[in-house]
Amino acid sequence: MITAADERDSVLHSWCVQRDWRAPTVVGGAGAWFWDETGRRYLDMSSLSECCNLGHQHPRVVDAIAEQARRMCFVTAAWGAEPRRRLAELLLERSGFAGGRVFFTLGGADANEQAVKIARLARGLPDGLIVTRDRSYHGASYAGMALSGDARTPADGRWLNVVHAEAPYAYRCPFGSPDASTCGERAAAHVGELIDAAGPAAAVLMEPDAGTNGVIAPDSYWPAVRRVTVERGVALIADEVMSGFGRCGEWFAWQRHGEAGRPDLMTLAKGLTGAHLPLGAVVVSAAVADAIDDKMFASGLTYCGHPLCCAAGVAAVEAYERDGLIERSRRLGGRMAARLRAMARDLPIVGDVRGGHGLFAVFELVRDRATRAPLSPWPQTHPALTAMVAEGLAEGVSFAVRGNLIILAPPLVIEEQDLASALDLLERLLAKVNVACLSN
Repeated sequence: MITAADERDSVLHSWCVQRDWRAPTVVGGAGAWFWDETGRRYLDMSSLSECCNLGHQHPRVVDAIAEQARRMCFVTAAWGAEPRRRLAELLLERSGFAGGRVFFTLGGADANEQAVKIARLARGLPDGLIVTRDRSYHGASYAGMALSGDARTPADGRWLNVVHAEAPYAYRCPFGSPDASTCGERAAAHVGELIDAAGPAAAVLMEPDAGTNGVIAPDSYWPAVRRVTVERGVALIADEVMSGFGRCGEWFAWQRHGEAGRPDLMTLAKGLTGAHLPLGAVVVSAAVADAIDDKMFASGLTYCGHPLCCAAGVAAVEAYERDGLIERSRRLGGRMAARLRAMARDLPIVGDVRGGHGLFAVFELVRDRATRAPLSPWPQTHPALTAMVAEGLAEGVSFAVRGNLIILAPPLVIEEQDLASALDLLERLLAKVNVACLSN
């Protein structure tokens, strides 16, 4: 049997100090649950990096992978592949990008890189300015790091001609705005100011909703950013890697704003296959597709549009629709957010509750609710939160934390009673953190 110690000795693990890595070996899962080699079961309250939207081992997706593997595992993008064509059609239909095209990638980071390439190609600006956001995350490749405004992956974006706009962080508004709506509008205007000062710009790349940095923009922000880009003839790229496929209550988070929020390109991954196989995509509008139709698109990797992965994507999209999971996420997300807000009223350590459009929400913890002093300096995680996660695992529930944030993103298939039980446990655990951190 492979043990955790064996893997620690042989595998270079991501996002950790290697000598600190310790984890059980996961051997199976079903629905919102997974289990390790000892048989211990865990309720997944983060969809394992916010990607298992369909839960673990969705039967129809697993069957689709097996069926495609029996027919044909691989052909390069120089040849056609039926599941690749079918998945592109489904994505264009669900997004309403009639006449557009889809470029398939290996995951979210390279989808964002390729989207920037496509936007620059369409605009005829090979080195055109790209505006992204502080407190954003677009991948850990070198280009992804340059695009991101993330404390974990500091990178000088000047080599890629990237500038970072202030975040629409209404709880700590960088513009001192008196309310969330005004903060969102001011943050969007700031994007326009950066373009005017530093252009010519090729694109603005933003997360419409969910993100690991925990900044969820006010509803006023995204439509205002769309107006800013339209006025300046700049492409808007929606990074839907985390927020897509029901996570925020819509197929894609920008759709909450209707046509006023429609981007020119959007990037996808994670929920695209429900994490059953690695796959990303760039969906481009008809206008962008037309602009590059007679130009050489010098890009692509060997496994882009891999037939096995695309077959998983087709089955995943069909499962979201057949099982009503987009609407289910919206309904359960509203209930979860209401419960979190009620919880926050009784726990002074909770400074802010964000999200709730779907099964995605964020708790921000503070030492002092009046001053909004953070529990720990960003992006450090307070030891009490680390202990809370360990206690949750001991109780059979896997919670995700980052810095002062608790990020809740369970699979869209989670049973309502399991969700309620997990939130009961979270309330008990947070009460302990509240006492430990605020009594000193």
